Amino acid sequence: MTNPRLGLRQIEAFRAIMVSGSMTAAARRMHTSQPQVSRLIAQLEAITQFPLFERNGSRLTPTLDGSRFFTEVEKTFIGLAGLESAAASIRSFSAGRLSVAAMPRLAGGLLARIVVRFKAQYPDVMVSIQSGNAGTVHDWITSGFCETGLAMLYSDVPGVQVEPVITTRCVAVLPRGHRLARLKRLKPADFVGEPFISFPMGSALRERIDGIFHAAKVERRIVAEAGLGASICALVAAGLGVSLINPIAAGEEKLEGEIEVRPFSPAVPVIIGLLYPPYHNRTRLVSVFAELAREVMQEELAAFA
Repeated sequence: MTNPRLGLRQIEAFRAIMVSGSMTAAARRMHTSQPQVSRLIAQLEAITQFPLFERNGSRLTPTLDGSRFFTEVEKTFIGLAGLESAAASIRSFSAGRLSVAAMPRLAGGLLARIVVRFKAQYPDVMVSIQSGNAGTVHDWITSGFCETGLAMLYSDVPGVQVEPVITTRCVAVLPRGHRLARLKRLKPADFVGEPFISFPMGSALRERIDGIFHAAKVERRIVAEAGLGASICALVAAGLGVSLINPIAAGEEKLEGEIEVRPFSPAVPVIIGLLYPPYHNRTRLVSVFAELAREVMQEELAAFA
């Protein structure tokens, strides 16, 4: 016949009596009845095969064996407390590190705000923001140097996992007071002969925009090229020409008051999303960060969707 084994509930009842001094107090501590505590102690004494308490009416006094047993019980509970502490540390990613990549516009704005909210919940995680151009961000993600990243995408991106969050469209940016600002929405034909500030040759957005104007048989005068939305807006504000850029950059630069923004058709889609290294299983830390990032992005970019 198999000998009965110690149960956690029995040990809890024994410890509750030793700590509180009586079965009644132990019952309150355990949110149960005094008879149930008495039964648990009787079971424990049967299993250990020695008395744990000397009974004098309603008073309980630990036996010598009971006191020795309590010493071992406390060691176990200290060990459990250590496990609880370890679990809490793992749960909160204590001493964890996370590298996140983005181009400067996102890194200094949206990503920074995501990190602030993330750190409020997980203060022990060291988050490193890596900022670079589109090619550099792509290389950091594909190599695994960064575990995730934020990006504005204008076409398929090979070599990375892409999780779209918000899909929006490019807008036209004009110098303040420009003749086209009287129109509520612009189309390719409105740009005939206009000096145009373009993204560099070979970039996905340049190819997409050039394709739209080519299909509409519209000739522009490309007078300058720039790789960043902020640079394009600065040139537009200076009166050098007009352009098409993503709505986030346009909206932020419009606050300076030197450019005007108008919708443009046909749509030049922009996907704002999260990037992950290829063929890597996402860690729990990355998954938690990504969940919070999606939440912030959907809150802040809802107007652009």
